[in-house]
Amino acid sequence: MSRPVPAVFGSEFYPEMPTVAYQNGAWQPVRWQESATITLPAGAHGLHYGSECFEGLKAFCQKNGDIVLFRPDDNIARMRQSARLLDMPIPEADTFREALFELVRRAADYVPDAPNAMYLRPTLVGTDPVIGKAGHSTTSALLYILASPVGDYFKVGSPMKLLVETEHMRCAPHMGRIKCGGNYASALPWLNQAHEKYGANQVLFCPNGDVQETGASNFMLIDGNTIRTKGLTDEFLHGVTRDSVLKVAKDLGYTIDERNLTVAELQKAIENGAEAILTGTAAVISPVTSFVINDKEIPVAGQERALAIRAAITAIQYGDAPDRYGWIHKI
Repeated sequence: MSRPVPAVFGSEFYPEMPTVAYQNGAWQPVRWQESATITLPAGAHGLHYGSECFEGLKAFCQKNGDIVLFRPDDNIARMRQSARLLDMPIPEADTFREALFELVRRAADYVPDAPNAMYLRPTLVGTDPVIGKAGHSTTSALLYILASPVGDYFKVGSPMKLLVETEHMRCAPHMGRIKCGGNYASALPWLNQAHEKYGANQVLFCPNGDVQETGASNFMLIDGNTIRTKGLTDEFLHGVTRDSVLKVAKDLGYTIDERNLTVAELQKAIENGAEAILTGTAAVISPVTSFVINDKEIPVAGQERALAIRAAITAIQYGDAPDRYGWIHKI
């Protein structure tokens, strides 16, 4: 029988978690502790100067009972990249992987059946306890990994209205490919305004008319048999789900067009019947239902192509289709 999941995504955690400390120039052995709290110095570098980054990935219970992780090595590599770009201690890949897999092994009975999953949140925070180090990188850090049973974030028929924002950026351009809390926080004022003024669910940041991403997801346009999305730059997050969608869509017969897309092109395509999607770990694919551009709401005609691509990916995750890509890692 499937384990129940909390009503609020990411609100309950497996009771223990692995931690790995970086001290005196070296990563220490993995330790296990209760997951409800961590102890940090009040002067911790991460609390004052933003030396923090994180990841998000999922474990799934497949239809044959196997517990699997989806593309864990890509998330490990991206977190190591985030740490490097923030000039933080870079977690050792093998130790990180061992801790992640052991956590899922211990929490295997907490992994719910389809369409639910276990969400995993590796977090790295700078722990130097000196508030006078604003001009210096942290020389100590703590890596820990939370595990949270979650329901399916995607709900069929749910609205996804996007406000197209052309004046502001999600974050500083050179920080976009880093998965850190500051990038999410910097998008919140515009997201809250979009909620209040337009009833929008998300903001699509398009500085100077260049279509980029929302506060928490990558963006794609499905225009007939072509998927258009911005090519990888430092300006936005290099999503693992984004990459998965493009690879699966190509094998489904779509043409992939990675290039800059203007708001004018986006509006014309939507008015001519194109679909649009957001991609990310939580929902995999969220079809966009309407855009607000220059105070005008423009409906999106359909979701059929988006839902078909999503179904192809979730079939791999839950074991309903073969993994031709080497993405599934059994625990």
